[in-house]
Amino acid sequence: MKISEFDSQTQLELEAAAFRRLVSHLQNRTDVQNIDIMELAGFCRNCLSKWMLAAAEDKGVTMDYAEAREAVYGMPYDEWKEQHQIGPKREHKK
Repeated sequence: MKISEFDSQTQLELEAAAFRRLVSHLQNRTDVQNIDIMELAGFCRNCLSKWMLAAAEDKGVTMDYAEAREAVYGMPYDEWKEQHQIGPKREHKK
């Protein structure tokens, strides 16, 4: 069955589950740097954070960028950088 054939609630739940699994995977793969993901896939953890923030804004939900980053990184961003980022700050601009 194609995803477009599911009712909208089921489709939403499947997409949300896939997103949660992707975020969990990225939280567990702290060895993979954002720059590496960006170079290969064209997006990174920061992109996911910005997309989450944009979705919150679209829904009228109050969230700031730091909260969106914490949801994706699983901890405050500065803490993640201190524990896992390798080398100088190499964040892309979007």
